[in-house]
Amino acid sequence: MQRREKASGPRGPSQRQLRVGELIRHVLSELLARGDVHDPVLETTIVTVTEVRPSPDLRNARVAIEPLGGKGEADVLEALRRNRKYLRGELGKRMTTKYTPDLTFEIDKSFAEGSHIDSLLRSPEVARDTNSTDKSD
Repeated sequence: MQRREKASGPRGPSQRQLRVGELIRHVLSELLARGDVHDPVLETTIVTVTEVRPSPDLRNARVAIEPLGGKGEADVLEALRRNRKYLRGELGKRMTTKYTPDLTFEIDKSFAEGSHIDSLLRSPEVARDTNSTDKSD
């Protein structure tokens, strides 16, 4: 008998995890955009919820966020952690899943990494190398 792989194993997250993750992302984005969270930091900062990764049992979720311009990341992260119970309660009201996941917030570093890779590709050394290979074809 074959053993089933974990849902977040080599094959990636399940369809259900992806669907619940998107639902959580939409609800959190709406709450933050409308200013429903009464926190001075979150009221003055535009926060983007870039990705939500629920655990296979859907009881926990890692929420990747990015403040506009990448400024005040530590303050925004701390404000979200302070308001985690409120956000979880609002999620529970708007979702129809059996469990409301516990939220863990983290800064999304993919934009910074993408910008760094882009700057490397645009550097004169790399441009020189790519131009010399184009001419030899």
